[in-house]
Amino acid sequence: MAENFLHFMADLAERRIARAAEEGAFDNLPGMGKPLDLEDDSQVPEELRMAYKVLRNAGYVPPEIADRKELESILDLLERCDADGAEKLRQMRKLGVILMRMTGRRGRSVGISDGDPYYEKIVRRITLLKKKPQPQRAGGYPEPS
Repeated sequence: MAENFLHFMADLAERRIARAAEEGAFDNLPGMGKPLDLEDDSQVPEELRMAYKVLRNAGYVPPEIADRKELESILDLLERCDADGAEKLRQMRKLGVILMRMTGRRGRSVGISDGDPYYEKIVRRITLLKKKPQPQRAGGYPEPS
């Protein structure tokens, strides 16, 4: 149900943005036609800005971001993985290790639980055994086992 609500809200936002664009609400905005400043560090304390910039330019990625990227790549691998149960199991174990590492770093759970829509999405993506359609006999009833 929560997932349906999120889809509804995303759809509503998209419609409102499209309507505003049609009405010209985005015309003549300050900075129109100029490149975006992608290095906005206004949220970083003044004394840390230079250090952050040096780290970023050196290619340093915070462990939390690296874990999140690895998590996404494993989920993609699981989604595209063939019916090979051994490979899926190996990737699921890697997923478990990453989640434990994230939990240990944060000192609390990463917040993925049974009731969470994201949990439901992950479970759907990594299901080991897909239900195979049963052969149907006349009348639409399944064959007896």
